[in-house]
Amino acid sequence: MAKIRVLLVEDSQVAINIYEKMLSSSPHVEVIGKASNGREGLDMVTQLSPDVICTDLQMPEMDGLEFTKQVMAKYPTPILVLSNAVQKSDIDNIYEVMKAGAVDVMAKPQTALGGSTESMQNELVVKIRVLATKKVKAIPLG
Repeated sequence: MAKIRVLLVEDSQVAINIYEKMLSSSPHVEVIGKASNGREGLDMVTQLSPDVICTDLQMPEMDGLEFTKQVMAKYPTPILVLSNAVQKSDIDNIYEVMKAGAVDVMAKPQTALGGSTESMQNELVVKIRVLATKKVKAIPLG
């Protein structure tokens, strides 16, 4: 079976390293690109055609919401938003990115807070494997 090709869009190098480590632990997932903002991410989507995109919301140049809108308008791809801004209390953010076309949201792994990286890792890999099976439709800008 082909690996699920994942593009990471995240301005924190630390977070990118954590996600990459978590994902590379799975035999089913391969990180094919890393972008530090939405603009860079958009270029990479055209070049790499990932199966799934993981993006942060708060980034310089182009934030995750705008990035999601652009991707879904031009290159519909399942998107998982990994962000500190999607805790259960951030209903507005969650609603906006879901409306923009993101398939799922997940709070950033809080490994520094002594959370279990293993359960986070499993959750992330499972979400990506599920997202890879989803067919998404273009959502026109506007």
